[in-house]
Amino acid sequence: MRTDTPQPIRLADYAPPAFLIDEVRLAFDLAPNTTRVKARLSVRRNGDHDQPLVLNGERLKPVSVAIDGRVLADAERTIDAEFLTIPGVPDAFSLETEVEIDPENNKALEGLYMSGGRFCTQCEAEGFRKITWYPDRPDVLSRFTVRIEADKAVRHLLSNGNLMESGDLPNGRHYAVWNDPFPKPAYLFALVGGELDVLEDSLVTMTGRTVELKIFVDPGMAPRAAYAMDALKRSMKWDEDAFGREYDLDLFMIVAVRDFNFGAMENKGLNIFNSSLLLADPATATDLDYERIESVVAHEYFHNWTGDRITCRDWFQLCLKEGLTVFRDQSFSADMRGHAVQRIKDVKALRARQFPEDQGPLAHPVRPSSYLKIDNFYTATIYEKGAEVIRMLKTLVGAERFREGMDLYFERWDGHATTVEAFIQCFADVSGRDLSDFFAWYEQAGTPRVELKHSYDDQARTLTVELSQTTPPTPGQPTKQPLPIPVVLGLLDGEGRTLAFERDGVAVDETLVVLDGESAAITLTGVDSRPVISAFRGFSAPIGLTTDARPTDRYVQMASDPDLFNRWEAGQDLARALIVARAKGAPDQVGEERFAEAMGRALADQASDPAFKALLLALPSEPDLALALQPADPAAIHEAREALRQRLALHLTDDLKRIHIGLQELGEFSPDAASAGRRALRNAALDLLAANPRAEIAELAEGHYRAAANMTDAMGGLSALMLIGGQAYEDALADFFQRWKSEPLVIDKWFALQARDPDESALGRVMGLTAHPAFEQKNPNRLRALVSTFANFNPARFHDPSGAGYRFLADQILAVDSFNPMTAARLVDPLGGWRRYKPELGALMKQELERIAASEGLSKNVHELVAKALAD
Repeated sequence: MRTDTPQPIRLADYAPPAFLIDEVRLAFDLAPNTTRVKARLSVRRNGDHDQPLVLNGERLKPVSVAIDGRVLADAERTIDAEFLTIPGVPDAFSLETEVEIDPENNKALEGLYMSGGRFCTQCEAEGFRKITWYPDRPDVLSRFTVRIEADKAVRHLLSNGNLMESGDLPNGRHYAVWNDPFPKPAYLFALVGGELDVLEDSLVTMTGRTVELKIFVDPGMAPRAAYAMDALKRSMKWDEDAFGREYDLDLFMIVAVRDFNFGAMENKGLNIFNSSLLLADPATATDLDYERIESVVAHEYFHNWTGDRITCRDWFQLCLKEGLTVFRDQSFSADMRGHAVQRIKDVKALRARQFPEDQGPLAHPVRPSSYLKIDNFYTATIYEKGAEVIRMLKTLVGAERFREGMDLYFERWDGHATTVEAFIQCFADVSGRDLSDFFAWYEQAGTPRVELKHSYDDQARTLTVELSQTTPPTPGQPTKQPLPIPVVLGLLDGEGRTLAFERDGVAVDETLVVLDGESAAITLTGVDSRPVISAFRGFSAPIGLTTDARPTDRYVQMASDPDLFNRWEAGQDLARALIVARAKGAPDQVGEERFAEAMGRALADQASDPAFKALLLALPSEPDLALALQPADPAAIHEAREALRQRLALHLTDDLKRIHIGLQELGEFSPDAASAGRRALRNAALDLLAANPRAEIAELAEGHYRAAANMTDAMGGLSALMLIGGQAYEDALADFFQRWKSEPLVIDKWFALQARDPDESALGRVMGLTAHPAFEQKNPNRLRALVSTFANFNPARFHDPSGAGYRFLADQILAVDSFNPMTAARLVDPLGGWRRYKPELGALMKQELERIAASEGLSKNVHELVAKALAD
């Protein structure tokens, strides 16, 4: 059992760095087990103090430490497991150190490690301290020059910035020297060395400069980087058009690696990507893969300005780069793939990941006030809710002022490490608005709940809308203050036509209301008939909404709301109410049949985008439904959802078959949004048909799988067969593995699909797969594909009444924590929400958390999350 209690780091304790580093010169002599790193730092004291120089350093084998060329004796410096401390240093000096590290045995995948025989780095958030001694904090910015030496078998030697020189050395070795002219914190340092193929291109910027573009991949994989290159060029052009941001170096590089804790990393000029988010061709990648590649390539490129050129003063400001950049990549994706469809997908992701976070023991503000391990705060709250806060800011100040505020931010803070307050002040300055109340969105955890009531006076033709808000208590924040909540509001008549109205004497068909207190009321005039209220259009704030709307209003919206998000939302609300009612033992069979009829009319709408129809067909997920039924009963939710799916499948069989036949792909594959939308609808139709118990549906699914000409359709067919079960599914699984066993990214899909299997045998299957020769526990992609998918996306089987699913996950957490704490910590969350479930299930989940907490040698990463989950 742990006997020590790690101490948290607090925002309130922030102090500027005692020393600054103006220049960094690094020299790497790469070897798998004995890499030597020499560092020369130009150090100067920051302020009037006599503090010792304290540098971070972990897992470093010291060779020498010198100041201004003089090697220090052991008595002149102290080295422990985390720090190098040197008292009595001059005000300005050159520090020269040499250390030895072991990349090959670095299975934590932080600092410098090896993946597939290649050297690569991951330094965010605190990995640079595992490479050399340094003040490893984001507010120490320095210019880096890096020399890399290695055997010529390590063909490419890459680092940040521009290549200054390279050449041969004696004894079959070579070298390269890189210089990054822009000051950066150490977390943005990157190095890659190894045998790689390269896809090359170029782009002419808006000022006429030519930038070389290079994507480095496994040998033979360069053609699969073509879509990523296209996405990169489109994102570079988009950032010039949308934000006036031009790329600033002569070269931009991306490298794909398979062993990676994150999705990708924005290191200045040398992005490092998980290969799952970079490589694609029709045979091996689904449309979702293409979509994610486009989004993540854009995200990491956009960081060049929102993260690299302007970075965080401290890690509490993480949302300043991540939330802002997610907002930017979502805006890019909306322009590429359709605003309504993209908005729905973004909100689905927010509700799937962030809303449960806000309702559990790990709830925290967008800008946290303390942490034990910053690795644990790369969360949906920081990223997705952080993006929603930026979106609300744009709504409140308007698009024109928002762009002016961004321009001012870039002008004012370029080359600095700054804070959320400084960011918000830019928008206050350009808009003339007092945004002090808005800042509460950054400091207050929890999802606000808004209640909307209305009354209509047909004689006066007036509509009064009453709004109120509450935010439930969250850990450490029992009392909540009202937030400024933007409410975008429109009206429909009973036939679904847009209903104009007047606000403050001005005729409009949509208006913005700001709920900035506990309650507010607004009266709209000139309303010619009893309206259907379309509130929070485009999901104008990340809230939960309850209204006094009638079910008939939801059907009007589902059929006709011009705001496609609210049209989709109406369908989700209707389905959610029906599933919850059945899960509670009070099924509404009349309502279910009416919903099926409405779905049929929606599918028949020839004006609707196929991608939108595909989203409309998908019922709320089981994790989403668990938030609406407290305490959650996963088995009851699963049965109720399947009952509605079956009713829809039976009612819509002919319609779904017509869609499936009519959208059969005959031409050449294209990853564009329109083609992807058609495939999405065809596969969504097959997915719903799989709930039909008739035998011919299994034959249809098998034929779909066997005839698939691309991975999207192959996975669509295999997924439908999984939902049906039986020998055809087992045969297809075996066929799929044999066909793709040499393709790691495709086999990740094979593991993930089985992890989602709703059959009662799923837990045994998943446990058996951990012994499969292709399962690699030390590879984060493979681990996430099987273990994380099962725990997060198969609730009916993960929440097995015996508790076996919980024991399985706890065993995996403990095993992985011994070599990769960051990845292990990300497996804790499915157990962390134990209070939301039936008491008998919650008790078993808590028992496994207590077992983890009592384990010897638990990392800070896992300890922090488990302790929070168990806290009162």
